[in-house]
Amino acid sequence: MSNRIRNFSILIVGVIITFFMASYFVTSSVHSEENRESKEFKVKSSTELSHKSFASSEEEETNQLEEVELASLDEEVATEVAFRHFPTRTVVATGYTAGYESTGKTEGHPLYGITYSGLTVQRDTISTIAADLNVFPLGTVLYIPDYGYGIVTDIGGAIKGNKIDLYYDTVDEVFNKWGKREVEVYVIEEGDGQVTESDLYYWEEAIQSETVPVIGGQYY
Repeated sequence: MSNRIRNFSILIVGVIITFFMASYFVTSSVHSEENRESKEFKVKSSTELSHKSFASSEEEETNQLEEVELASLDEEVATEVAFRHFPTRTVVATGYTAGYESTGKTEGHPLYGITYSGLTVQRDTISTIAADLNVFPLGTVLYIPDYGYGIVTDIGGAIKGNKIDLYYDTVDEVFNKWGKREVEVYVIEEGDGQVTESDLYYWEEAIQSETVPVIGGQYY
């Protein structure tokens, strides 16, 4: 009888030990699987972040390269790119001054420096230019490469058809900076046949704020 009890007790102890050992291995296995999944998640997240960082870095490098390429363009190409949305017209451009050699007026004349529109000549952010009003009505704004923005305020006896006259302050500037050229100009806005001081102010503001293209940070 005592042997049976002892054997039964040993059996019970064995069952209990077996149960705890099984529980330990199951728990260890679960923890091991959780750790493995956690590590896989961390590795995956790290890989995804690396890919995203690489893509972002690659995009930044591409943008920087494009900026460098644009900055390295010569002025002629940069102008073509900046003004590609505007219509063009090929004209023969000459230069003139307010002086006697261009207008027949001297500084003492009451109309010295006064254009056909009534506005005073200027070489500035936007300059006054002369044109055939049948081609470019008063108020027409042009961009002339190597000269800058011009607004039609004047006419000239020899300015007929596809010809324009660009205002300069002195005769030396006319000859040294311009002379006579065939040039492709960009028509920024066609005029309505009239031009005022307000129009000049409007375009000066637009150019200085770079609402319209400005090449090389220079207006003229």
